Amino acid sequence: MVSVEWMKQEILKVVPDAVVEATDLHGSGDHFHVRVTSESYEGVLPLQRQKPILNHFKEYISNNTVHALDLKCMTPEQAEASTHTAFDPHGQEHEFYGVHIRRPRKE
Repeated sequence: MVSVEWMKQEILKVVPDAVVEATDLHGSGDHFHVRVTSESYEGVLPLQRQKPILNHFKEYISNNTVHALDLKCMTPEQAEASTHTAFDPHGQEHEFYGVHIRRPRKE
């Protein structure tokens, strides 16, 4: 099980100038919502902001250390205008939830 602090430190390895807010969605250490705010995201498309972080976490996701990682990568201006950004694929008790589809692993 990983901690919110570990998650923040790992994100900072990828985006050192970022302000990172991490939430352990279920208290289980494997479902996280992370807001990453950085001036370096100015003019960068959303997927290009997330890609380096997702690549960094690829090994942790493939070995199920991290099961769900909801990333919101924003400029400071976007972060200031945005309040609720959490998406919890399993959390029907929360205001922001969705459907999580499990796909069989390819051998």
